[in-house]
Amino acid sequence: MVDSLVKFLSDLQEPEALDFVNKALEKSADPKKILGDVQEAMAIVGKRFASKEYFISDLLFAGEILGQIIQKLEPHLKKTGPVKKRGKVIVGTVAGDIHNIGKDLVVFMLDINGFEVFDLGIDVPAQKFVDKVKETHSTIVALSGFLTLAFDTMKETIDALKKAGLRDKLKIMIGGGQIDEQVKKYTGADAFGKDAWEAVKLANSWIGGN
Repeated sequence: MVDSLVKFLSDLQEPEALDFVNKALEKSADPKKILGDVQEAMAIVGKRFASKEYFISDLLFAGEILGQIIQKLEPHLKKTGPVKKRGKVIVGTVAGDIHNIGKDLVVFMLDINGFEVFDLGIDVPAQKFVDKVKETHSTIVALSGFLTLAFDTMKETIDALKKAGLRDKLKIMIGGGQIDEQVKKYTGADAFGKDAWEAVKLANSWIGGN
């Protein structure tokens, strides 16, 4: 099952991928396992884009397939999920970057795990993050970026939050294809996550969850 869905999705075979998910859910397959396969496939898509095997149009198409799969998985994953919102998280892809696959997975995972999520979208200027923190009083911010140019805008965003006097009240995580410990230190973030599961773990630890 794993290899089939990963292959269909990473090869952008939309009908085959959706049919596979439908049949798996009909057979009561674990939706979390399916989601894990989806993340693996999307990581492959990201690598193919980075190596110029895939283009922007392919990336956008992968995002469309992802959205359809998420719609199918959501009701199954929410069946045993918490009802009461456990904390507020602001998520967005930083200015200069239009990649949304990783961001959308993070938004989805945080949502089904009981967090109130404010998705600012893609190519988000620093001031918009500042304004949203002031508006919502969120204590967690998640910055997404796939391109290396996003490192500078992540730093600029965190610096803007500092200038606004909000940084000390926030926990900030960053994530994306090439994010590592060095980038975390450069941007001034509190932590980085390798995938959407890691984002949930970080949010749980910061909000006092299990």
